[in-house]
Amino acid sequence: MHGTLEASFRVEWRPLVEIAPLAEPWRALAGRALEPNVFYEPAFALAAAPVFGRDVTAGLVWSRTAPARLLGFFPARIECRRYGPGPPVLVGWTHPFAPLGTPLVDRDAGPAVVAAWLDHLAKRADLPRLLLLPYLPTGGAVAQALAAALAASGGKSAKLGGHQRAVLAPRDGGEDYLERAIGTKKRKELRRQRKRLADAGPLASRLVHAGGAVAAALADFLALEASGWKGRAGTAARTDDAVRSFMEQAVAELAREQKAQVARLTLAGQPIAALVILRSGDTAWCWKIAYDEAYARASPGVQLILEATRALLADRSIVRVDSCATAGHPMIDHIWRERLALADHLVRPGPQRQFAFALACTLERARRGAIACAKRLRDRLRA
Repeated sequence: MHGTLEASFRVEWRPLVEIAPLAEPWRALAGRALEPNVFYEPAFALAAAPVFGRDVTAGLVWSRTAPARLLGFFPARIECRRYGPGPPVLVGWTHPFAPLGTPLVDRDAGPAVVAAWLDHLAKRADLPRLLLLPYLPTGGAVAQALAAALAASGGKSAKLGGHQRAVLAPRDGGEDYLERAIGTKKRKELRRQRKRLADAGPLASRLVHAGGAVAAALADFLALEASGWKGRAGTAARTDDAVRSFMEQAVAELAREQKAQVARLTLAGQPIAALVILRSGDTAWCWKIAYDEAYARASPGVQLILEATRALLADRSIVRVDSCATAGHPMIDHIWRERLALADHLVRPGPQRQFAFALACTLERARRGAIACAKRLRDRLRA
């Protein structure tokens, strides 16, 4: 098995901030991915790297054919002190603006590419013997390839932090989706709120795709976000030059590839809600939303989500839309009824002592428990 993998694939490591020259084969891989992940597309990842990925290294799996093809993209960072004095961990790259950790794997060689990556990790003496893949869809093709590769190599995995978040993926047509998803009483309330907004002036929604229009719409989003609670808390993107620049660059680059759009709701010509939507393959992500809190009683954010939902359902090239929301979100969970199951996969790449992996699982669970306890204490103190 190992000899076959080595004969078929070559694995290398490169710092994420230095792989811009590989954008063309990287972009081609994203187009052939077993599961799309817009946050690992070069347009997004290269913009995020200086802010969120300075210590991230990309594991690249190449074919040994001539010319070589990029078949796998596995970005990760080594966390030496994740468990204090415990073992180091190789952690897949996610950050607050990228809530998905699915590696890019060529759909025509998926299981073999994942096996080659794990084989490489198991043999490298300078790499951790533990791998954590966060926010990995549990029912996806990459998770299935991972399970198959581990079974063949004697490795093990454990799922931690399992949860579900809302997705838009109707199986029986979308013509009457909103009528079926939202109860009669709630629909009546939403119509009343929309009429209240329209009474204050002309109300219009628009979805823009072109580069200049997307840039202007993103500026409206940033202004709306800064005017609300995130601005008051100092966490709005516009208050951090590095984060603002990253967002502007990522959205502009994706828009040039027809992979970004912004929906806006305007009242008398002034934006009162904005939604940034990203795309890769047959999947879209409702990445960021903001609204004018002066109109909060009329739910402008919800009104815009309804408009965007209709537009997304009408686009036959989109199979699913990920909300990027937290589990149990009080707004989107009552509009989009399908769910995406995710978990963090703690992985032992190759045969090791069973006790060592069991200890790692215990340490990871203890770490998560301590963080959850600290958050509850923080919330109580704030209250």
